[in-house]
Amino acid sequence: MPAFDLIGWIVIGLLAGAISGWFVGTKSVQGCLPTIVVGIVGALIGGYLARGLNNEPVQGFLGALAFAVIGSILVRIVLRAIEGGNRR
Repeated sequence: MPAFDLIGWIVIGLLAGAISGWFVGTKSVQGCLPTIVVGIVGALIGGYLARGLNNEPVQGFLGALAFAVIGSILVRIVLRAIEGGNRR
C-alpha cells in the first residue's frame, strides 16, 4: 500500500464510510466525523483481512478503498447489531 499521509487516510476513511453507508443504510452513524471514523476503523479491519488473504499488503488507492469499504460494511453491521431494537 502506498504510504498515505494523514489526509490520505482521512479521505479514504470518508469515502469508505460513505460507500458502506449506501450498502448497509444504518442511521446510527450520521455526519462527516462519525463516517470518517467508521471508514478508518473499516480500513484497519479491511487491511487486516487483505493481509490474511493475500499475505501481503494491498497495492494502490483502489485496492485500499475496496478493502476499506469491505471493512466499513462489517463495522456498520456490527453497529447495527449492537443497536438492536433502538433504531428509530
